[in-house]
Amino acid sequence: MTESPWREQFADEVRAERPDLALLCLLIGAEAECAADSSTIDAAQIELDRLAGLLPYRPGSSAAWARAVGELLGERCGFRGAPPDYQRLESSLLHEVLRRRRGLPILLSVVWLEVARRAGAPVYGVALPGHFVVGFGEPGEEPLLADPFDGGRVLTGTDASLLVAGATGAPLDPSMLRPASPLDIVLRILNNIRAWAAARPEQSAVALWAVELSLLLPSHPARLRFERAQLLVQRGEFVRGAVELEAYADVVDAVDRTWAEEVRGQARAARARLN
Repeated sequence: MTESPWREQFADEVRAERPDLALLCLLIGAEAECAADSSTIDAAQIELDRLAGLLPYRPGSSAAWARAVGELLGERCGFRGAPPDYQRLESSLLHEVLRRRRGLPILLSVVWLEVARRAGAPVYGVALPGHFVVGFGEPGEEPLLADPFDGGRVLTGTDASLLVAGATGAPLDPSMLRPASPLDIVLRILNNIRAWAAARPEQSAVALWAVELSLLLPSHPARLRFERAQLLVQRGEFVRGAVELEAYADVVDAVDRTWAEEVRGQARAARARLN
């Protein structure tokens, strides 16, 4: 994989017993901007600490926590999202979301999670299909959901069902309300970045580092290796791409020989482009 000063730290953190979500998100931002030092990461961590210090001390119930965090982040600080935010890479980078106070639902949720967690709130991420939100409450309790993208609006059961139906056309399933792990959140952020770059062929460098960070996660889709190989070929690295395609074909050969042969054909075609 491409050398990067942040890859080793990212790889170590994703294998930690308790991965630090904020740090992982900030390392993604450092990778995106080819940062040479840790000053941006340090400043963002300090800002999260500062915001947490503005919350009242243990306000009470889950509803009280949601109200307090919403009043601080949504109303006083103006963290929220809008449709144009989906068109900006900065909307997926935590340090930029902290600066701009705008971002995708999942990054705004990370801000809420990290600020509320630092203040002692029982808070967790909820990966609803198509729209990430946050949940307040202890394990086993009925979750209270809030939508940071909408300034922290507390969601009723009907609201959550409508979000899911709008994204999938299917009803809300209770399994969708399970807490998302830090690594689940990181993979979803990287998936968003890959999708953003895929719609912009001139951003293949962004797509490549997003795939390569995804491959460092302990659990990731095997097809990412194929995606990386295709990106290498797209960027003119025909030999490296062909080697990757052949390695991927060897992996899938046991389960889908036809597909493996098709991938090997792509590898031969990549090598032929050197002539």
